[in-house]
Amino acid sequence: QVQLVESGGGLVQPGGSLRLSCAASGSIFSINAMGWYRQAPGKQRELVATITSASRANYADSVLGRFTISRDNAKTAVYLQMNSLKPEDTAVYYCKADVQGVDLLWRTNWGQGTQVTVSS
Repeated sequence: QVQLVESGGGLVQPGGSLRLSCAASGSIFSINAMGWYRQAPGKQRELVATITSASRANYADSVLGRFTISRDNAKTAVYLQMNSLKPEDTAVYYCKADVQGVDLLWRTNWGQGTQVTVSS
């Protein structure tokens, strides 16, 4: 069974920085795109950033220039460097990955989420 495990969330002051990590493990044949999504209380889940297997990145307008998404060399982990954090960045952040299992079928997998709170 494929698992995505996020880490790095926490409480940070406005203007501060935080780095989120997501590691994939389990019966994985291949991984294509990975990304980060977030959901604030009472809000719909929204895309934050995605990155392809070729390391091409896409960002939501609200985080462009402040956040940076990256992958490790094996393409099994994804990171989100968050700088100049604002209170409106407060949300549960979820890791997402398009994973090919040993049965060669592609599935979308989600992590359990990690809380990011930006407050003074």
